[in-house]
Amino acid sequence: MIKPELLAPAGDLERLKWAIDYGADAVYLGGKEYSLRSNAKNFSLSEIKKGVEYAHKRGKKVYVTVNILFHQKDIKGLIKYLKKLEEYKVDAIISSDLFIIDLLKKEKINIDYHLSTQKSCINSEASKFYLKNNVKRIVLGRECSLDDIKSIKKNTNADIEVFIHGAMCMGYSGRCALSNYLTNRDSNRGACAQICRWVFDLYDEDNKISDETKFSFSPKDQQLLVHIKDLMKAGVNSFKIEGRMKSIYYLATILSVYRRVIDEIYDGKYKYNKNDDIILRRCANRESLPQYINKFPSMNEQYYIGREEKTNQDFLGVVLSYDKKNKEIVLEERNYFSIGDKINIFGPNNRNISIEVKYIKNKDGELVEYANHPREILRIPCDIEVYKNDLIRVDFIN
Repeated sequence: MIKPELLAPAGDLERLKWAIDYGADAVYLGGKEYSLRSNAKNFSLSEIKKGVEYAHKRGKKVYVTVNILFHQKDIKGLIKYLKKLEEYKVDAIISSDLFIIDLLKKEKINIDYHLSTQKSCINSEASKFYLKNNVKRIVLGRECSLDDIKSIKKNTNADIEVFIHGAMCMGYSGRCALSNYLTNRDSNRGACAQICRWVFDLYDEDNKISDETKFSFSPKDQQLLVHIKDLMKAGVNSFKIEGRMKSIYYLATILSVYRRVIDEIYDGKYKYNKNDDIILRRCANRESLPQYINKFPSMNEQYYIGREEKTNQDFLGVVLSYDKKNKEIVLEERNYFSIGDKINIFGPNNRNISIEVKYIKNKDGELVEYANHPREILRIPCDIEVYKNDLIRVDFIN
């Protein structure tokens, strides 16, 4: 059994650092050009350079998405951009437009090419074709079953990457034309309007047959926690988390769970803990469950008669420092909490410290009953040492 890479999204330089600090072996990011997440902040070339330096100093890797489908006008400036990525020692690009492979060879640009999931590679024969054409890694389509993955690995021994957590596409990823048709925003050029999450009336020809019920096409999110061991046995090289536009709390929470589970499985110490499922499910406002891996999606794996997306206030604050003398946490508040609340603290060096809030001090050292001003600097007591950039959340863990 190999130990797979844990690959995290990075929407900006801040989130790149949080992802690496919370256990990612590699991050993927988009530049301000040629990337499929145009609504994310994305990276300037100088920020890509800083991100690579930060990652490489810690023995981690950086992959840059160059995954739009290129129109003729998009090609201008591409060679210069790719040469800059090579200069900054980016570990690979992720792309679905195959002409870039020849471009790299022609221009003698030494950078690995990872085939994007946008290419929807889901069988071994296609995998063999791409491998013959200098593709170093295949990011499999999200629609692969576990048997598909096993077969592809067995028949090709390809370096394969699999999405284990995050949003799904209603069609084969990136091949939906609804966004373009209804809003003139192209999903293959970074501007998907996520039409599948809209709600619609239902018609039989010209007759409306729906009443108050609204219909949608949206799949629920992917979550493969219970299949991590199976995927490791299948020889998957990289586990990918989706979400370049997600928060630092989301990233830290998801990574802390999968990091520990992967390490424990590899070391032969893993035992399933239902709390991991609870943590993952509460972290986002959409339902998450296994998709495609063990069966074709049914009505239970999609939202088709509306949905509830509940945003919670679990994320309470960020640890700024720990006052050893007074045994107090200095924190930056993010959401409301009060004296008597039970909270949970976690981070790269701490795992689920649960305490009750005995008192709260504001920045002037005055005692207050509750915290209700986001970004306010506060102090709370804690006998156990915590560390800068540990995160504080509601204690919902059993």
